[in-house]
Amino acid sequence: MKSRDFARHAFTCIRLAIYVCVIIQSYLNLISAFFFITSQLSITKSRTLSMKIYSSSSSNFSRISRISKPESSESPTTSTTPITSISSKQSTFITHKPGEELKNLRRLWWEEGNIHPRAKWEEAMLPYMIAEGITLEEYEERTDKFNVRGLWEWVDYNVIIYELPSKHHETFISSVTKEIFKQCIAVDGTNARIGGLGAIRTRADNSEKEADACFRPSKPPVRPPGSDGEGEPWPNIVIEVAYSESEQHVLNKVKEYWLGNLNRVHDTIVIKIDPVSRGQIPKRMQAWHFCVTEKPLGTIDVPHRTYFEFGTHDKYGSPTNIQQGQCVIKISLDCLYHDTFTDVTIHRQLLPDPIILDFLEIRTDFLCMYRTR
Repeated sequence: MKSRDFARHAFTCIRLAIYVCVIIQSYLNLISAFFFITSQLSITKSRTLSMKIYSSSSSNFSRISRISKPESSESPTTSTTPITSISSKQSTFITHKPGEELKNLRRLWWEEGNIHPRAKWEEAMLPYMIAEGITLEEYEERTDKFNVRGLWEWVDYNVIIYELPSKHHETFISSVTKEIFKQCIAVDGTNARIGGLGAIRTRADNSEKEADACFRPSKPPVRPPGSDGEGEPWPNIVIEVAYSESEQHVLNKVKEYWLGNLNRVHDTIVIKIDPVSRGQIPKRMQAWHFCVTEKPLGTIDVPHRTYFEFGTHDKYGSPTNIQQGQCVIKISLDCLYHDTFTDVTIHRQLLPDPIILDFLEIRTDFLCMYRTR
């Protein structure tokens, strides 16, 4: 009897144990299912959020790309070829090429000296490469033949246009040249006279460049390479006037070429005139003065000694009220007569030291050429 009761109780316990195991297993399955469903929902939500972020980022990137892309000044109806990178010994810059028709019309300036009316030079992006694979001798022959000065440059067998002929460009060169000669007129009849070399050719760094105007006293020949690659001394003062030429290009030319070697030019004056529409009078004008004596030890570039705006309007379009003596560039006689002959007498009693170029006077002379009545 006892054995039967024991067997019955044992069987009941086993059944209960089985039921408990089944319940526990079911509970564990429910928990696993819950976590699985939760994880799937989380993944789906994450993917949805990622898609939204990607879509938003793509849209923003597309919008930013459209905003950041510079507008070409070439005609919109003209198909353009990729831009070209030109490297000289010291710098790299970008030149722009138009479509085939404009390219052929613009090349006439190089081939015939003809600035064709349908070449749309006013829409050209500068610097512009007009010819490739040109020797220095060919370049000099063409510039002499077509009387091109201060507009082209030769860099590594390429001919680059960086400035276009204009009344604004040529008139300002004349005005600043006149002021320099006026300041030095007291010694004009002596051996300390200052000579103007105009847009004389110079060679260095596998390139040939011309200033818009340059000046120096008489100087002895130098050990090659001089300004002509041989024994010609460098000018002491160089003037660069940029109208079509970009501010960046002209300042790079000063720092990397004219003042790239301290044995070259001593002082450089840069004038940038902001372009205006046809028939309009230039309003914004800037000036920089660089002098090699300002170069700090251990630095590469020569910093500008002087900078100012001297136009009738500033960069914000607001009228200016410049007074005489406010916008001036000062050139010491030691800089002006740097490396002159030892027998040249610097007439300090005749010349002011420093020589002062007042850009209000220069601006007045420049703008008088725009008077209409």
